[in-house]
Amino acid sequence: MPTEILMPALSPTMEEGTLAKWLVKEGDTVSSGDLLAEIETDKATMEFEAVDEGTVGKIIVPEGTEGVKVNSPIAVLLEEGESADDIGEVSSAPKDASAEAPKESASEDKAPKAEASGDSGSTASAAPAAGTDDKGDRIFASPLARRIAKDKGLDLSQIKGSGPKGRIVKADVEKAEPGKTEKAAETPKTDGAKPTMPTGMGADVVARMYEGREYEEVKMDGMRKTIAARLTEAKQTIPHFYLRRDIQLDALLKFRGQLNKQLEARGVKLSVNDFIIKACALALQQVPDANAVWAGDRILKLKPSDVAVAVAIEGGLFTPVLKDADQKSLSALSAQMKDMAARARDRKLSPEEYQGGSFAVSN
Repeated sequence: MPTEILMPALSPTMEEGTLAKWLVKEGDTVSSGDLLAEIETDKATMEFEAVDEGTVGKIIVPEGTEGVKVNSPIAVLLEEGESADDIGEVSSAPKDASAEAPKESASEDKAPKAEASGDSGSTASAAPAAGTDDKGDRIFASPLARRIAKDKGLDLSQIKGSGPKGRIVKADVEKAEPGKTEKAAETPKTDGAKPTMPTGMGADVVARMYEGREYEEVKMDGMRKTIAARLTEAKQTIPHFYLRRDIQLDALLKFRGQLNKQLEARGVKLSVNDFIIKACALALQQVPDANAVWAGDRILKLKPSDVAVAVAIEGGLFTPVLKDADQKSLSALSAQMKDMAARARDRKLSPEEYQGGSFAVSN
């Protein structure tokens, strides 16, 4: 059955993007991991990988098209033995990633099967197909794995994926036994009055941005939820002024000059910003309550010092994140910052390089 290739979500907050360039053409044979296209977001241009093998039967969205919605069909992939004649009418409307109710009908054999993209899936940048489980969390699975699971009557939420970032692939589904993947009974939900909380990204979206980083999750009780709501209201409705301090850097500048003389043979030149980044990273370790982020209905208190640094680019701003900045030397921070700043100006940073962090430096 033909499979629709959908516009991927290259970050948790991405809603649409530009299909900058196709790297394949109709009739090309592709395998899992092959590059299909270059997708441009407001932050970067990234490569999109295939998650299954097959033949490109039809390209729906021409390269250069702007405003392509996430999960809308961009191409159709054919399996062995299929031809372009097997492709039915393809809707350009985005597919609902949470819709998992299959429809059995005579026309289904002719219509391409759509598989929704997840938020962030492949190592390079491609997002795998995803649905949701009973808790509303996304399930990452390739279209072929999802199709086999449907045929075998398997519940994907009960299968552990072995693919990139836990994605469920064909082998995982083939190993699963039907009797061991039945859905558990849903826990009844109770409605209760809640204070108006600050709006923004939900806890699951924020948690995905900090995947792989060590943190403590602090749940909000009623009092803290009320405090959060009141502080948000105050921020939005009451004029604020900001405290500024002048700092004498004479001693720092002298020390910087001495270090740069010692590092000159290695081609390293430290900037004042490098010292500020290091100082902030160490301060976050000394004041761990400041090393935290808001996650919708809870607080994530980070263990490492992941410091974001503002980099101005033409028409915008990037904030590449220097992870574990408290553990790195000044020369290592300087080299990494120069590299990330250069790639930021070329829009070559991957989402995981500019998302996350708990503190930002703008100089």
